[in-house]
Amino acid sequence: MRLLDQGSVVILTGAGLSTASGIPDYRDRNAQWKGARPIDHTDFLRSESTRRRYWARSFIGWPTVGLASPSRGHHALAQLERRDRIALIITQNVDGLHQKAGSRSVLELHGGLQRVVCLACRHSYPRASVQEWLGAANPGIAIEAARRAPDGDAHVAGEFHRDFSIPACPSCGGVLKPDVVFFGDSVPQDRVRTGLDAIDAARGVLVVGSSLMVYSGFRFVEHAHRHGKPVMAINLGITRADHLLAAKLEQDCDEFLHLVKMRERMAHGN
Repeated sequence: MRLLDQGSVVILTGAGLSTASGIPDYRDRNAQWKGARPIDHTDFLRSESTRRRYWARSFIGWPTVGLASPSRGHHALAQLERRDRIALIITQNVDGLHQKAGSRSVLELHGGLQRVVCLACRHSYPRASVQEWLGAANPGIAIEAARRAPDGDAHVAGEFHRDFSIPACPSCGGVLKPDVVFFGDSVPQDRVRTGLDAIDAARGVLVVGSSLMVYSGFRFVEHAHRHGKPVMAINLGITRADHLLAAKLEQDCDEFLHLVKMRERMAHGN
């Protein structure tokens, strides 16, 4: 993967990078959904039942993300950034693991689960605080063992959420929502522009652990290819951009990036 040796590049990461940290992904090697689709933005806004369902499952599933540690791949990318090999990491993930690993130039394309925002007054709260509020509002519900799902979700009994109480915004009483772009919503245009500008100034793009089936990520590969920038990928399985790639490694991205990190340490003596 010589792209990493040829100047500063833009990295585009997906769920495949965080599976080594214990966070499940959405799609299989054929880019098919493994389970139910993620929550829909419009449903969350319109339906109190949908919001109860989301927050009940999130109450159980949040520790999977909140307590997750960066993988070897996250640490490898942070090291490459320190060596000026990476101009920007555009991540489709909402787990905050790039920042935990020490990466500084991170564009959270879909936002971050560690923040919760009020839809009325736009006040922002730490997700850890909201977890405490959820526990206080539902004293009879303990965090139980449940099968983990992507993005801090969890598989729970069908009626688990029926009587679940959702705390309102402490500032104005408004509806609380994780500060993420739900399925069916649009990525803010300033984030898109930041990513496109970084690609224009970079040597090329490296896709890490993403099938690129969602257009919000695919658009960056399409843009790079249209402007003559090489695009390479490390991903187990097909991607939407296979026909646009200059090279592709069907390899575990965590393992590959760890090997790159070890090679860098041997070359530079640290």
